[in-house]
Amino acid sequence: MREIRHWIDGTATDGTSGRRLPVWDPATGEQQAYVVAATAAETERAVASAKRAFPGWRAASLSRRAEVMFRFRELVDANRKEIASLVSAEHGKTVADAAGELARGLENVEFAAGAPHLLKGGYSEQASTGVDVYSIRQPLGVVAGITPFNFPAMVPMWIFCNALVCGNTFVLKPSEKDPSASLMLADLLRQAGLPDGAFNVVQGDREAVEVLLGHPDIEAVSFVGSTPVARSIYRTATENGKRVQALGGAKNHMVVLPDADIGAAADAAVSAGYGSAGERCMAVSVVVAVGASADPLVEAIKERVGRIAVGPATDPSAEMGPLISREHRDRVAGYLADPGAAEVVVDGRDAPVSDGPGFFLGASLVDRVPTDSPLYTDEIFGPVLSVVRVDTYEEALELVNANEYGNGTAIFTRDGGAARQFQYDVVCGMVGVNVPVPVPVAYYSFGGWKSSLFGDLHMYGPEGLQFYTRSKVVTSRWPDPAGSEVDLGFPKVR
Repeated sequence: MREIRHWIDGTATDGTSGRRLPVWDPATGEQQAYVVAATAAETERAVASAKRAFPGWRAASLSRRAEVMFRFRELVDANRKEIASLVSAEHGKTVADAAGELARGLENVEFAAGAPHLLKGGYSEQASTGVDVYSIRQPLGVVAGITPFNFPAMVPMWIFCNALVCGNTFVLKPSEKDPSASLMLADLLRQAGLPDGAFNVVQGDREAVEVLLGHPDIEAVSFVGSTPVARSIYRTATENGKRVQALGGAKNHMVVLPDADIGAAADAAVSAGYGSAGERCMAVSVVVAVGASADPLVEAIKERVGRIAVGPATDPSAEMGPLISREHRDRVAGYLADPGAAEVVVDGRDAPVSDGPGFFLGASLVDRVPTDSPLYTDEIFGPVLSVVRVDTYEEALELVNANEYGNGTAIFTRDGGAARQFQYDVVCGMVGVNVPVPVPVAYYSFGGWKSSLFGDLHMYGPEGLQFYTRSKVVTSRWPDPAGSEVDLGFPKVR
């Protein structure tokens, strides 16, 4: 059976622990490969490799670093079909969905290639008599990324492209559930001219993560995953003196006002709720139907759900694939088995594909969901769309703002004033106006508020560059030695 290896010091490396973690084919339920979980020693080797590479890579000119990003971008683009096929085979998402993931990842590579413009400092001439002051941004050193299964190519590119172009070196711990894309990206970075050791990959689980969180040579950690794990990683890494950005879970609400175009809102809800089988941190999981919008909206969503083609990625007609594992599929199905007072309008367990091989579950729609129901309070992370009914805009806003999470939200309306008031009042990091999945373009930054983010800086874009650099201010003076004297007073600026 195929072994998915580590990448250390510029080459694929066999694991030695003997602890095999299965990589499943979600469409068939059969094991297709395995990773040998990294030992503490192997993880330390990867960190040591990155540390050795740091002085040389930091000394590389900004033009050189940007050149590597340009070349990497072209290589990813040339190989996007193969990468998308790898992602699809291990994650289960359709090839078209995986290709979309690659396209958004490429945006971040393109942003990183232009980062030298944003890494400029500031300069103040004659800040005091004969004194100039200027600021510069410098890399941190060795940094680490711990990334989730749902976007095994895009999320790593969110992180490592900015880190590398800033002059840092990198250790990636991808999800053990779909790890092959990480190795291909590592090899493409090598082909693009990145020095050996500047980018390393350790496959594995908690043992590797604990080494990265505690290692004295790791300066910063980026993480994307569930809120409990994000909170734990933030606490552990910061206690060990590291800079941390840890993105957690979400419960994204889509508010539909009575004046909205019901057909367009239903299209958006279905697209955002069931795309990638709901395994997206930006998926819409709650539709908040305001007033008279509720009945026609639920009916329109129900009609569209019935047309979703669920199947393996090998089926060109498939629009939605399986979930990542049998355990996760069963957990999601459990919410439908015990809906409480909610009304299950469409039960995905009844879909024919749900009885076949693989980890499939049909799209589900649940109406009149109480706000104390697990259907509402839990991050389900599957193809289950809940509808909560409220009477007014004010109730909808209060509902969104009271939620534990503050990742993404959206409002659907034809009223510009209502939309503007919503984006002003809502307590959330990313807001869509008639856009159901408001993932920012690469030259903005991605991240939520409240329990969706632990740390001060969001991911990728300008805040990503801030996260991977630190500011240094230099005060410079070139006096005439003849005029030098002792002065114990406070430094003067006039």
